[in-house]
Amino acid sequence: MAVKTSAADQLANVPLFSSLSKKDLQRVAKASTEVTFEAGKTLVDQGRTGHEFFLILDGTALVRRNNRKIAELGPGQYFGELAILDRGPRSASVIANTDMRCLVLGQREFLGILDSIPGMAHKILTLMAQRLREADTRAIEH
Repeated sequence: MAVKTSAADQLANVPLFSSLSKKDLQRVAKASTEVTFEAGKTLVDQGRTGHEFFLILDGTALVRRNNRKIAELGPGQYFGELAILDRGPRSASVIANTDMRCLVLGQREFLGILDSIPGMAHKILTLMAQRLREADTRAIEH
């Protein structure tokens, strides 16, 4: 149970889940699965349909877009939040740079939680609108 509590605490730092209560964060953590990956393993592949969210608990990952390194992610960082919303194609590949331990939440589990937590959908829509506005502002500035 301690691992799930720690995972819930880390989920609280993810914007998608940051407005949830401790009880709801526990529900998200319990619906998730802890998965280990060996260094070199491709976790997600650019262009492929995605349906999982990953929260890195231990280790680091390399993010590549069009075979170019664009970022390195470590503990507490995450990826795949859009995939659990729309099952769209991955915008980048993510490869384990070291052995990793991640909390993985599938779309089916996420949608079940979304249906069971009143108000969560509204919070997510608000967050997505904010992100869209930020992306729009960046596009206009460039």
